[in-house]
Amino acid sequence: MTDNNELLERLRGISRLAEFNSWLGLEVVSAAPGEVELHMSWKKEMGQYSGFLHAGVQGALIDTACGFAAATLSGHVLASQFTVRCLRPAVGDTFRVVAKVIKPGRQQIFTTAELYATKDGEEKLVATGDTLLVPSQA
Repeated sequence: MTDNNELLERLRGISRLAEFNSWLGLEVVSAAPGEVELHMSWKKEMGQYSGFLHAGVQGALIDTACGFAAATLSGHVLASQFTVRCLRPAVGDTFRVVAKVIKPGRQQIFTTAELYATKDGEEKLVATGDTLLVPSQA
């Protein structure tokens, strides 16, 4: 079994390879087999016209977290499909996304994620999503 610290460092290394993740300021804060947690601080460039976190960024957070959760079990993966459900305006100083594998498989991996926003010390669930991923060779 892989040590959780090894998983965490591996995912941090993968995240550093993606300039988009660096632009987001995405931080991989925890990893365990089939699970991951990411954090991100608000930047005004991520907002939509009303100042909420853009739904596209919410989707990127959910997609990335789900992919990282799947990668803890199978290595490289590619998203085949993902869904985002925006539950309320995503307003926060920081955002936390937690993802887990629901059903691993050799050909398909099913994952789910929850995105939370924290504003003035209060955390609220702002979006959920799920992803269907396929293992890849690189």
